[in-house]
Amino acid sequence: MNRIADLRGAAKIPQVALAVALGWSQGRLSNYEAERRTPSLVDSRAITAALNRLGVICDLDDVFPIEESLLQRAA
Repeated sequence: MNRIADLRGAAKIPQVALAVALGWSQGRLSNYEAERRTPSLVDSRAITAALNRLGVICDLDDVFPIEESLLQRAA
């Protein structure tokens, strides 16, 4: 699960603006937002950094929260 679209939308950042900030195609970002593809850790960090540059105060855990089931297994 990711919150890319939620955070981007709340900040009123168009998808194309985030894609441009990342140097990616809009299609690539769309695939990540729709969870058709999973970004690598490097790409996840790039997305988080780009959101911050565009004014969204967030960290990696805000954009890519850990699923509850994984937290329960770790406990």
